Amino acid sequence: MTDPLLFLQLSTAQLGREVELGVFSMIARSGLVVQLVLITLLLMSVMTWAIIFYKWRMFRQAERENHRFHNLFLHQQRLSLIHEGAENMIFSPVASIFRAGYIELVRVSRSRQQHPGNFSEEPAGLIKEVAGTENVSRALSKAAETELTRLEKALPFLATTGSTAPFIGLFGTVWGIMNAFRGIGLSGSASLISVAPGISEALVATAAGLAAAIPAVVGYNYFIQKMRILDNDMSTFTAEFLNIIERHFRRKD
Repeated sequence: MTDPLLFLQLSTAQLGREVELGVFSMIARSGLVVQLVLITLLLMSVMTWAIIFYKWRMFRQAERENHRFHNLFLHQQRLSLIHEGAENMIFSPVASIFRAGYIELVRVSRSRQQHPGNFSEEPAGLIKEVAGTENVSRALSKAAETELTRLEKALPFLATTGSTAPFIGLFGTVWGIMNAFRGIGLSGSASLISVAPGISEALVATAAGLAAAIPAVVGYNYFIQKMRILDNDMSTFTAEFLNIIERHFRRKD
């Protein structure tokens, strides 16, 4: 006589193997359209995770180098030495802004040396002073926009995946259910045994769509928040650096 407990354990193990292999067998038995949908969602999911890892590393490096640059800027008085130290901080948005502003400042200062005069008293000097400050301000703004574009790169793909992947999966589900009901109509049987396989195969597409969309939405929101922090950091530094530049131009020769 068979032991009921042993029989129950064997049945449970067999059921677990069937469930484990069931998803792959359902994908293999699904139609061409559903398979294409699943392949598309798989590619979107792989790209999503690759972008998440890449952007996480980029933002971490940017935050670390921003911290290093702020320490350098705080403890070093000479702009030329700060510029030399900032040359190696290629991931820091603030360092990139400083380099752009410093280069423009050097260019304007050389032009000022070629046309000496009291910039704080003469009307012509005042015009040149304001123009020089505006040139540096434009250089800083342009560098900030460039850095924001670099930080934002690939994030639209996460937004697109998060908004479209569920609908792509839903399309595969609807298509699969249509085929399932078509098979029911051809076979003339509406029992649960005949309906369940086709519907379960179709629902795999919805699950795949959600699996691709959820990490994309979470990653997009996380990186957008990081971008806001870095953008605020760049704006604060730009205002501080412009104050230094204005003091530089107003200094009497």
